[in-house]
Amino acid sequence: MRRRRSADAFALSLLALLVLRGMLWGAPTPSRSDPSRLTQTPPAAVAISGRLLADVRRFPSGCSCLLEVDRIEARWVEGRTELQLPDCSAPLLQGWRVQAMGVLRRPLPGAHPLLPGSAERLARQGSWSQLRVERIEVLQRPWTPLADLRRDVAHRLQQAVGPRRGGFLAALVLGSSQVQLPDDVREAFRMAGLSHALAASGFHLSVLLGSVLMLARRWPSGLRLPLAAMALLLFVCLAGAQPSVVRAVLMAAMALLIRESGHHSRPVGVLVLTLSGMLLLRPAWALSIGFQLSAAATAGLILTAPRLEQAVQACLPGRCHGLAAALCIPVAALLWTLPLQLLHFGAMPLYALLANLLVAPLLAPLTLLAMLSALLVLVGPTGLLPVLLWPVHQLAGLVMIMASWISHWPGAQLLTGRPEPWVVALLVLGMLPWLLGAERCCRRWALLPMATALLVHGLVQLGDGLVAVERFGRHWLLARHRGRAALVSTHGDPRSCRMAQRLAAVHGHARLDWVMLLDPVATDVLPCWQALAHHVEAAQQGLAPIVIGQVLQSTGLSVRRLPHRSGAMVMRVGRQRWHLFPRPQALWALQAQQRSDPRQVITGTWLGFKPSASQRRWLLQHGAGSRFIGL
Repeated sequence: MRRRRSADAFALSLLALLVLRGMLWGAPTPSRSDPSRLTQTPPAAVAISGRLLADVRRFPSGCSCLLEVDRIEARWVEGRTELQLPDCSAPLLQGWRVQAMGVLRRPLPGAHPLLPGSAERLARQGSWSQLRVERIEVLQRPWTPLADLRRDVAHRLQQAVGPRRGGFLAALVLGSSQVQLPDDVREAFRMAGLSHALAASGFHLSVLLGSVLMLARRWPSGLRLPLAAMALLLFVCLAGAQPSVVRAVLMAAMALLIRESGHHSRPVGVLVLTLSGMLLLRPAWALSIGFQLSAAATAGLILTAPRLEQAVQACLPGRCHGLAAALCIPVAALLWTLPLQLLHFGAMPLYALLANLLVAPLLAPLTLLAMLSALLVLVGPTGLLPVLLWPVHQLAGLVMIMASWISHWPGAQLLTGRPEPWVVALLVLGMLPWLLGAERCCRRWALLPMATALLVHGLVQLGDGLVAVERFGRHWLLARHRGRAALVSTHGDPRSCRMAQRLAAVHGHARLDWVMLLDPVATDVLPCWQALAHHVEAAQQGLAPIVIGQVLQSTGLSVRRLPHRSGAMVMRVGRQRWHLFPRPQALWALQAQQRSDPRQVITGTWLGFKPSASQRRWLLQHGAGSRFIGL
């Protein structure tokens, strides 16, 4: 027993060191021959050739795909770049060799630390450059059996049962990373707490492997193991070598080999060995959100779910003991992944437990039927497929309707705002003794870091202040006071509304008190702003949104125009007073008068433009406060 504890402690310490190494030094960096090192100033068109790493994905603004580059002009290079195509009418498929002409540039970083941009997204994929394509030519169409298989499965399912339900069934087989689902479907499953249904993970593998082993339960071991190995290999080929898929396959393979050899496996040891091996080979996987969520959920199912199930069974009558497992498995997974959801998304689905209880009885058989449907559409007669797949079609529609219904319940998504990493670490430190069933004394002491984390984050969320964001000449100013918020935006176009929604969400605000738009807003965009705030004030027919002397206000938040025609405003955020100068003309008019409002002590100044040195000195001399934001 003492040796086993020593071995467990050593294995856990090694895993912790590997995670720490991956978090601190595992991030990929561009090589010396990476395309990002060949960007030019001023930008100039270059010719790039390489191999497409995925099918082109379509978005409202155009298309994009990742390219493995082998040559730029006459120079051999090694690295990746993202192709941005304004027109994607012609097919561009994974594995094809292409030559593209366009401007190579570095992607833009996030407009705010809580709003990652193209640079952060591409860096996780090993790319540090983008090519805005002007012309593209296909050089070679090699045979890509796996990519063709995935594409055929998704396409034929969508043809048989429709694009939405067929795409959903394809995601149950291939994973959402291989199938481009509509945004509203992804959002509905995320808000309902059912995102795991769309991501290839251990749940899908357990359905597939469990079905295979049940069919082969009477076969000899010499035939059962090869059949299980084929199922594992097929799952990897269809879903791709994602971190969550690799973890599930490795754990299943080790557990199966140990069981077939006549021994009993220790799930904790299998998990630790699997994660350690993965991080030894690919340290960057420690930074993968999919890897983190998969590892945390699996740890919850292994370490917390059995203990929680025993406690619940003790409180239930004997005939209801089956309900304990259905209740405790999602609870354990949710508790272990909660800190990661708060850290990465600043939100949590409020009805996730109820959604899993309602949908889980349908999800497991639907996943198995989706896998059988994928096989059927590949070999079955095309004309009969809609009839043969009618039951699967209806069941998929029912699950999608339930996910959409739950996602529209009041407060379906609880926005908490994204806490600091050290606050999340304190929360984890406080939760672990409770999740691991430690002694009562340890659990009591664990309440201290947990309460500290909640108190610190609560004080941040209830504090006063301004958050300024600038991107592409557009400016957003979020004013926050005791959990309430309001927004000033210089533009009212769809891109500005989407950025305002993201800015409010990451700071924990589901609905703003009011929004003031300094430019007119089109009628087709107005519903977007009205969904974001209780009141929207916008410029109309060349007139300012608020006139001189008018005040736009809510509890603790207000903005008013200064008593002259400069366009300058004063915003009140609790006890703070801020001067707002959206345009240079507002500051010029105030400078011409050589005075500011002496009745108020100004906390700071927000400028929608970059001031000169003389303008900054004037602001400091005339009571503009010591803080300048939005530069």
